[in-house]
Amino acid sequence: MNEEEFTTNIKIIRQQIEALHGHISSPTQEQVNQIIEVLTTSLADLQLFQEQRQASLELMEIIQEELLQQNEYLATERQHYYDLYQFAPDAYLLTTPQGIIQKANRAAAELFNVPQEFLVSKPLANFVVEAERSAFRTKLNRLPSIDFIEEWKTVMCPRSGQPFEASLMGTPVRDFKKSSVSLQITIRNITTYKQQNLQPQYANFQLAEANVEIPRSLDGLQVLFVDDETDAREFITVVLEQHGICVTAVSTVAQAIRELEQSRPDVIISDIRMPDEDGYVLIQKVKAIEAEKGWQIPTAALTAYLAEDRAKAIKAGFQSHLHKLAEPTELVAMVAQLAKRS
Repeated sequence: MNEEEFTTNIKIIRQQIEALHGHISSPTQEQVNQIIEVLTTSLADLQLFQEQRQASLELMEIIQEELLQQNEYLATERQHYYDLYQFAPDAYLLTTPQGIIQKANRAAAELFNVPQEFLVSKPLANFVVEAERSAFRTKLNRLPSIDFIEEWKTVMCPRSGQPFEASLMGTPVRDFKKSSVSLQITIRNITTYKQQNLQPQYANFQLAEANVEIPRSLDGLQVLFVDDETDAREFITVVLEQHGICVTAVSTVAQAIRELEQSRPDVIISDIRMPDEDGYVLIQKVKAIEAEKGWQIPTAALTAYLAEDRAKAIKAGFQSHLHKLAEPTELVAMVAQLAKRS
């Protein structure tokens, strides 16, 4: 019996007693017995109700204690993750889908030389050098539609500081309707790293010894290389030209197609992930040109991402696939093999 049913029974008993007082001056024994029976039943129901209520109160106390413990655990975990977020070595930002900063950790404030509270409500694009802003906004506009972590590089500039090359990772945050409500973006200054690890390779590059056979001469071999990163174009050009290979390096798919309209290279090498049109778009356009002109140009996919799917690249039409961290000798050997110079 719930509280409402119990209250209703009490009202019925009260009404019966009032009726007896109003119409019966001397109630019979049978009427008295009926009243006693109703009272007895109601008292039993009252006892049962009280027992159920006491059990409910005890259960509520147990649940309340568990909730308190859970709240303490969640508060501790929240503080733990907040500390990890605040004191993370890399800049961490939460922005709107349009790139307006909503939250920023201490590393972000130090990176951009701006107090944390003043970063909020600022467009992240404000810290990208003007020449890179258009490509940066294109990348941001793409983020809400993806379901993976996007990685890219750009040049950023802190307030009252010198520009630096930055490596970014971004991914959308979605609500229960799968709609993108914000963006998580991590930023790392890689200028020092590149100065320490890459520049010496450009200045005094020597091919490392490896168990890869390279032809003695690749003189005159024509390679078209497509990559949106300047450093990558310079580095690959140095590697290939040391073996007499002539390299035409371009930064976009559109530029590559213009080159193909003027001449036919022996090999095409293309980065996979590029803004606007990527390597997969390029291979489709190359196949169309081959079909039109009766060409067959060996193509290789080059990527900086370990998670890049080799099978996907080969299925798209590339004959070979190589990671940018591979030994330079492997790159040269791949080009020689594609050009049938091995």
